Amino acid sequence: MIADPDLNIIYMNQAVTALMAEAEAELKRELPRFSMATLLGSNIDVFHKTPDHQRRMLAALDKPHSATIRIGRRAFDLLVTPISQGDRRAGFVVEWEDAHHRLLNLDYAAQIAAIGRAQAVIEFGTDGTIVTANDNFLTTMGYGLEEIRGKHHQIFVEPGYARSADYAAFWEALRSGKPMSAQYKRISKTGRPIWIDGSYNPILDHNGRVTKVVKFATDISAQIELLGNLRDNIVEVDREVGRSNTESVAARQAVGTATANVSSVAQNAEQLAESIRVISGNMVASQTATDAVFQQAARVATETEGLAGATQAMSGIVALIRSIASQINLLSLNATIEAARAGEAGKGFSVVASEVKNLAVQAAQATEQITKEIDSLQSRSASVAQAVISIREQATTVRDQVTHAAEAVQEQASVTQGMSGSAQNAADAVSAVLGSVTEMEAAVGSVSTAMRKTMEAAQALAR
Repeated sequence: MIADPDLNIIYMNQAVTALMAEAEAELKRELPRFSMATLLGSNIDVFHKTPDHQRRMLAALDKPHSATIRIGRRAFDLLVTPISQGDRRAGFVVEWEDAHHRLLNLDYAAQIAAIGRAQAVIEFGTDGTIVTANDNFLTTMGYGLEEIRGKHHQIFVEPGYARSADYAAFWEALRSGKPMSAQYKRISKTGRPIWIDGSYNPILDHNGRVTKVVKFATDISAQIELLGNLRDNIVEVDREVGRSNTESVAARQAVGTATANVSSVAQNAEQLAESIRVISGNMVASQTATDAVFQQAARVATETEGLAGATQAMSGIVALIRSIASQINLLSLNATIEAARAGEAGKGFSVVASEVKNLAVQAAQATEQITKEIDSLQSRSASVAQAVISIREQATTVRDQVTHAAEAVQEQASVTQGMSGSAQNAADAVSAVLGSVTEMEAAVGSVSTAMRKTMEAAQALAR
């Protein structure tokens, strides 16, 4: 494109015309004044939203100037060359080029450079010979570039694998254009195994033919070693979890048995408490009856003492009767003597005196019999009193023992009731423990499942 000194477009070749026509729709969205129909003969101001800036720059331009401009999604590389005739500015030549591919290639080159800084990169011919490698790859494998250039990729694999059909198929797939990506075991210069996360990428030309293979790789040897250790640890943990699972099952069974036993103890303790409550009631009743016996024995003792007093009083009456009988007998004797003195006149009185004497004798005999009975009664009263005293003492002892026993039974009832409550609490606690052990068993099962999944994941990662 050629513009005159006033920046009017006076010429466009076929290439720039085709380029402008292809981009016209996008250019018009950003530059409303742009039109291919009127472009030739128009001013280059149609390409700028702020023409004054561009005019000042071009007025000062004394040598070729390159720039990249963006209009919408389009990018153009421009080379503006001033044309002079002697000291006079004759115009400008503007060379246009679509910058899309150049910028895209720059982006690709920047990405590849970034990948090269972060990863190990090596290039192979289609036959597997080494073309070049970056520093990351050489450092990882322990080689210098000249040590490996021109040699086959098989120097990095184990001899047995290099001779295998799998290895031949691997390169055949790459030559067919199929990318290969996986974790690979490779051998360093010193023979040390190195694990890489590698991607083999066939590079195609414009005809779709594979021209070379580029591999991008990351050394994951440390991760593989860690995963191997993790796998071993998981196996050990899984083994311990298995033991824990077995022990938790046994614990659950043991706690189940303990729950049944403690529940049985709680029931038996409740029954024992009920029995002791009944015994306690009976002891209270016995204590009441014993108190009644003691009180009755006390009353009997009192009555016995009264009986003894009465027998003592009867002894005095008997003595009085005996004295009266003696006097009557003496009186009858005197009457008999006086009747004898009176002769016939005293015969009737003598009969009376004889009867009185008989009465006195009978009274004396009765008195003797009463005395014997009273003596026997006194003896029996004394025995009864002694027995009553013994009964009262024994009743006192029994009452004391029954009282102590009742108190002990009541205390035992209280303790047994507490024991029953404690046993019930223990049963509840053991039931709670059973629930906890069941939950623990479930948790151990979950841990075991999680460990198996982790093991599977570790094995997958380790592959």
